[in-house]
Order: sequence, then C-alpha cells, then structure tokens
Amino acid sequence: MRKIKITFLTILALTPLALTAQQQTPLPLDPAVRTGKLANGFTYYIRHNEEPKNRVLMYLVNNVGSVLEDEDQRGLAHFMEHMSFNGTKHFPHNELVDYLQKAGVRFGADINAYTSFDETVYELPIPSDQPELLKGGLEIMRDWAHEALLDPGEIDKERGVVLEEKRLGKGAGERMQRIYWPIILNDSRYAVRVPIGLDTVLNNFKRPVIARFYNDWYRPDLQALIIVGDINADQIEAQVKQQFSSLKNPVHEKVRPKYTVPLTGKNQFIVVTDKEMITTEAEITIKHKAPELKTAADYRTALVNSLFDQMLSARYAELLRKSDPPFISGSAGISGFMGGLDAYDASVQAKPGELEKGLKAVWRETERLKRFGFTSTELERAKTAYLNGMESAVKEKGKTNSGSYVKEYQAYFLTNNAAPGIDKEYQLTKGDLPGITLTDVNSLTASYITNTNRDILILAPEKDKSSLPDETLVNSWLKAVDEETLTPYKDEVSNQPLLSAMPIPGKIKNEELDKEFNITTITLSNGVKVLLKPTDFKNDQIIFSSFAPGGTSLYSDADYQSAANAAGVVTAGGVGNYNTGELSKYLDGKQLNVKPYIAERFQGVNGASTPKDLEIALQMVYAYFTEPREDTAIFKGMIARSKAGLANRASDPNSVFGDTVSAIMGSNNIRRTGPTLQKLEEINPDKAYQIYKERFADASNFTFIFVGSIDTNTIKPLLEKYLGSLPSTNQHEQAKDLDIHAPTGRIEKTVYKGSEPKATVYLIYTGKYDYSPENNVKMDAMKEALQIRLLQRLREDESGVYSPGVQENTAKLPQQRYSFLVHFGCAPQNVEKLIASTLDEINKIKADGPLQENIDKWRAEEKTSFEPQLKTNSFWLGYLNGQLQNEMNLNQVNQYNSLLDAVKPGDIKTTAGKYLSGENYIKLVLMPDDKN
Repeated sequence: MRKIKITFLTILALTPLALTAQQQTPLPLDPAVRTGKLANGFTYYIRHNEEPKNRVLMYLVNNVGSVLEDEDQRGLAHFMEHMSFNGTKHFPHNELVDYLQKAGVRFGADINAYTSFDETVYELPIPSDQPELLKGGLEIMRDWAHEALLDPGEIDKERGVVLEEKRLGKGAGERMQRIYWPIILNDSRYAVRVPIGLDTVLNNFKRPVIARFYNDWYRPDLQALIIVGDINADQIEAQVKQQFSSLKNPVHEKVRPKYTVPLTGKNQFIVVTDKEMITTEAEITIKHKAPELKTAADYRTALVNSLFDQMLSARYAELLRKSDPPFISGSAGISGFMGGLDAYDASVQAKPGELEKGLKAVWRETERLKRFGFTSTELERAKTAYLNGMESAVKEKGKTNSGSYVKEYQAYFLTNNAAPGIDKEYQLTKGDLPGITLTDVNSLTASYITNTNRDILILAPEKDKSSLPDETLVNSWLKAVDEETLTPYKDEVSNQPLLSAMPIPGKIKNEELDKEFNITTITLSNGVKVLLKPTDFKNDQIIFSSFAPGGTSLYSDADYQSAANAAGVVTAGGVGNYNTGELSKYLDGKQLNVKPYIAERFQGVNGASTPKDLEIALQMVYAYFTEPREDTAIFKGMIARSKAGLANRASDPNSVFGDTVSAIMGSNNIRRTGPTLQKLEEINPDKAYQIYKERFADASNFTFIFVGSIDTNTIKPLLEKYLGSLPSTNQHEQAKDLDIHAPTGRIEKTVYKGSEPKATVYLIYTGKYDYSPENNVKMDAMKEALQIRLLQRLREDESGVYSPGVQENTAKLPQQRYSFLVHFGCAPQNVEKLIASTLDEINKIKADGPLQENIDKWRAEEKTSFEPQLKTNSFWLGYLNGQLQNEMNLNQVNQYNSLLDAVKPGDIKTTAGKYLSGENYIKLVLMPDDKN
C-alpha cells in the first residue's frame, strides 16, 4: 500500500513537460509475451496461454508481400505461398499436408496461409501435448522460413490451382476494381501489385524467377515466429534458437522498401459501371496520413477516434430506422485505408433512381457534424459503452483465445502497433476516458473532413450509365447540402423503464440436477422448462436460447411471408416502452443482445449477456413475449429498402444460381424459392404482428437453455420473475410436417448467366435417411474421406480447381432425410471432365470403400477439433439445443469418441452404396452466358 501512495505522489509531482515526454515514450510490449531477436535478425514472440488447453498456434509472419515483386514476378509472392505447401526440405511434394492430416490438422480449415500487399503469413494450429508433433511443427516453420524446394514439376502443377483461385475472384466487383483501383491509389505501387497477379506471369514464369523472389525476400531479418498456446515457454524458446539461428540473410541484401500511397492534394472523380452490378453506390473518401499507435498519447488519439466512429455510426443507424429511409444503406467514419493512410469515408447504397437523394442524405449528416458536433449525452453513452467493453475484456483475460494474442503480436511486428496487454490498455482507458471532451472528438471533423485528397467513386449497373451524374453535378449536390439551413442533432433519450409494469413472479415447481453434465433442469409454475449449465470457460459470458414447437409451419402459404417476417417486424418496432431508436440508446453500454425468431418448426428468443446485465436481458425476453411493438411506418421503410435491394438481383449470376439451387432442392415450393418483389408485397404488418403474438402467447411449451458463468443461486429468482411470469395457456402445439424436400429421381439443370469464363458445379445426392448417431458419424467420415480424395485428384493431380468442397446434412425432423453435396468452381471447358473425375472417386468409395489412412486422418481431425469444442459455451448451447429439439439423449456426447473409433472403411463402403447410389441425384451447373 505504501508503495502505491509513493508512486501516486511522484506522478502528481511531474511537470507538464515531463508528462508529455512520458506520453510520447513508446509503450512497452506486453510483459506476458517472451520476445527476442536472433543474431541474424529473426524475431520471435512466445506466450503461454491455455485457451484452448493442449493446443498451440504457430504463425510464421513474413514482412514480404506483392509490393516487392519485380515486373516479371507479378503474382509470385502469392504463388510462393502455395509452393511452401508443395515441397520443402523435410516434406517433399505433398507430404506436409499428408503429415498434418494424420496428426489431425485439416488443410484449409486449420493449416492455412495468406498473401497480401505487404505480408505473407503461414498459420499452423496443432496439439501441444504431443512432443513429437510439437517438434514437427517447429520443423515445418523452419522449412517455411527458407527450405522450399521449388521443384519445377510442382510449379507447373500448381499453375492451374493458382489460376483457378484467381478465376473464383472474377466478377463485377473485380472488373470494376481494376478500373478504379489505380485512381484511388494515386498510381502507387499498390495499384500494380495486386497479390493474385497476372495470367501472363503465372502461365509462363520459370523457376529462376520465383527463386529470385524467394532468395531476395524470404530471409530472417524480415521474419517473425509467433507461438502462443499451452506450451513451456523456456523449452520452446530454446528450440526456436536452435532451429532458426542458422538462417542466413543474402550476401547482397536488398533493402526492403516501405511503399506508401502518396497524397497528391488533388480531388478525383470516378464512375464505373458493369452489367452485373446490382445497386448504385457512391463513396466519398478523404485520405490522410494515418496516425501511429506506439505511445500513450497515440493510444488516447485512437480512443478519441473510436468514440467518434461509435457516435457517428449510431447517427447513421438512426437514419435507417426512419419511416422513409433515404437509402438502402449509408455510413460514415474514420477507417484504415492502405499504404500508410487512413480516411474519412462516407458511402451510400442508393435506391434505384435516387442517387442524389441518398448521397445528399449521407453528406447532410457529415455536414451537420461539421457545424454542430456531437452532444454531451452521445459522448457519455459512448464512453460508458467503451469502458464496459474494456472491463469485460479484462475479466476475460485469463480466458482469451490464443488467436487474439497472435494477431496483436503480428501487428506489433509488421506495423509497430503497440501491444501493451489488456491490463495496460485498461489502465490507459480508465485514465484517458474521463478527460476526453466534446472538443476532442469534434476537432476530428476539422482535421478529417477536408476539401483536398478527396475521391468520389460511383459504381452502378451499366444500364443506368446514361443517367449517372458527372463530377460537376455531384459537386453541386454537395455544395447544395453545404448551403442548407440545418439544425443541430437532437439526442432524444427516453427515461422510462423498459417494462410498462414489472411482472408478478412465478415459482420453481421442480428442480433436478444431472451431476454428470452439471445441468440443472428447472420447471417453473407456468410450465416453462429451463436448463442451466454453469461453466468456467469464460469469466463474463452467459449465452442462452429458447424454443417451442410451431413456427411458420402452422400458417398457410398465403400467410407465409407475414409469418416468416413477423419477428423482424416486431424487432424493428422496438419492445416494451421503447421504440427501436430509444431501445438502441437504452442498451448502449450494456453488454447484452436479445432477439426473437420464428423459424419453420420453432419459435423462441436467443441472446447473450454478461452476468451483470443478465437481469436486463431477461427483462427483454419478458418484453418480447408480453410487450411487442408494431410500428407501421418503420415497416414501410424496411420494405422500401428491401425492394430497392432486389431491383437488379437478376443481374447477379451468383444470386440467380443460388435461387435456382434453393428452388430445385425445395421442389419449387414458395417457401424455398428466392426473394421477389411479389413476396415483399405479401407481407402484411398487421398479420405479421398478429402471428408474432400468437407464437409467443403460450410459454408453457418453451424450453430455455442457459450456458456460461452462471451463479445458480443468483439466477433462480430472476428466472421466477421474468420467465415464471410468462403467459401460459397449455395448448402444447406441435409443428406441422409440410412435406417439403428435394425431388426424387435424376435432375440436371444448367443456368447460363454471367460474362466471366468461370463455372460453378453442384452435385447433390438426397433422399430418405436412417437417422442415428452411428449413421451421422459415418456420413461425416464419408464426407471427409471424399474431401481428401477430391483435394488430391481435382486440385493436386489435375490442377483443375482451387478448393473442392463436400458437405453433408442430416435431419431427423420432420422426416429423416439427408443431402450430400460436392461443389467446386472451374473453367467452363473443364466442367464435364471434373464431374467425371468426381463421380469416379465416388464410385471407388462405393466399390472399395475409402483408404484406411483417409479414415485415420478423418478420425484424428475429428478428435483434435472435438476436444477444444467441449470447453466452449457455444458448443454446449448448440448441442443441448439440438439434442432437445430432436428429442435425443443428452449423453450422446460421451459416446462420440467411441463412435469415431468404431468406423471402418467397410462401413463407409456400405454407407456410400446406400446414400450415394445416384437414384436421387441433382446436377446443377452455372455457366457463362454465351450472349455476353
């Protein structure tokens, strides 16, 4: 205690000059992370963290990206990333992926990498309780650092894979970006070094060209190894030093240039159209040099920026809640740009034919902010919300996932962003927040909303090209707003309680404890059933869900649209004494989220909160049952925005194909077909409100599940008060079987849409299913075994796809059915060949079953991923919810590993013969439209 007083007095004695110097001193790195730099310049960050237990994340971060490519290397930074998986010193060819799959690490889902303009990052999550695997992980990191073989044969095989990855990104967005990118990036290096590269380079480069890039830039002084997880930091540090000290920098070392986007002082105007663009969008970007985040003073600046964005975002959200919102969506704020810049960005997605109205509405709020600033009540709410969020983060610091730390240290290495740790950040926040004034946040408008370095970008459907404005006209719109007579923003806040009347509590009628799962099941006097599962997975989190049978299945097709949108109609109107705008402000700063839903077979309320805010969350649950609100004006605004968003939907190839898939899989039932203007017209707000009230009129058939940091003694009186008082009529309705499922027989359909030379393939097997835990596990094993084979054949052997996918879905209710989907994107000319290869692999599984090693890989992957899931609140909420809705035993989770161990190749052969027979088979293909 004495020491604290002395320290405090010392701080008081500091002169203003000394305080300024202290604020400008770089913040120290989080003391919980061990860091070092080897003699060769290689940097490492090591941290012990047990979330999740027995797992570790290893990231190799290279301060190397596409901006460093020579002209003949455009695309090879990204290609190099691929080659690191296609042969290294200790793992030639594809042995790396094979080795990790056997260890339970999934390619793509777990092991992964990415390349951007400025960095290339390799990610490896592995079990840490297996010494040999931990050693192997470090060996992989060492190989990735500078042991790639760059075998010419592997390079040639990978060309097709990279080109297919590039093909997947083609479309309206990419075509338009190619036009406006050089302009908004001021013809900087970034404009001509998009990571995916050029076809001419990717198709034709030889090994020496990529080897030159590799040898120039993959070097220890530009690399960092980040290891966070359940490990012994002393042992890992010793191994890192042993493994990585031998890395050498090039003899003739090139300087790693730091590229930026220059500020020219010019204003620019760009209009780009495309026939597949479905909305008209405008964006005003005012670029500035980005502030650093290194010191305490920088942290305060970032805090002011965050409060600014939080308050401005709330104002734009309020505009959307108006009865006649002026746009489909609109926003503004300060955000990161690239190349050392950030920007004030104001954007709008306009309704058809209303670009002027929408852009003026967005700019009007910016102009209002410039003239009048924020209000004191807005600032106080924003401060409270920010501080509450920080307090929650501090409470969770012992439960923080390793991935959060990795991202922090990555930013620290690449951009020198401060990473002092949550305790220091909380200390800075508590110290800075009280002193941040309206002058501080309002001053950002003068520095950010300027008349130079401003780009105006308009993106629109090609059919509207002739009606789009030119620069002079848009500038006149903005000038007109600048000259308007505006009034200050009025922060209308309600001081009423959430509920019009406090409920009369019910009673706990029955209580049972399942000791095995630590689940307390409570039955309340009105029939409501509550399951409580206290956990220590998080310190400050409670999540919950509820359900009762019924849903939209109880309503006719004529009322379906109203029923399906009923929950949305009510949430848009608000709840209890608050309309939606007042509710948003009331909840600002509170750590909770509560939403009702009405699905096809169930209705309920889902949510999350901290223990501190649980009572308010339960008040909202009570209000959604007993005090829902209908706001016809807000409803009309929602419909208007939805209609505007659908206006050009038919121009988007992916939307057209997705709607086709849904329609066919649902036998063209109107409940499965895509959204249309006619369907929007069918939504009757009064009918929707009536349906909502019907669905929540009887709580006696509801089951609530709470998981997380629950104190059962504290929560019980709250459950009696807010759930035990819910209305109960004991009708015990059941959902109807609508008999909607995929058609039988063999169906083939090709959709011709789009101008890019790319195709999308869906191969779907469907039918009746014998639902059981055993069969579900076998279906999953069959899915993964086929995924492994298709990845090997379609990607590695044939170089025809980037990432083939296999998905399976099984349902017990209302009918026991399944669907099994194979999907991939490819060149149009390769569609039939790749389908034939896929069917050949399916036939092999039917004839011979999968290879034993592929079943072993699946089993290892499942066990590796399953163990950490058991330590998460979200897993248990989802599991309990699913088991109860399907009327299944809760103890199945204990049998899961035994079910995994029991699966043999012969079981999968039998399963494939039964469910992949081809008797009910749907082939759907999206092909480019020849007319384009």
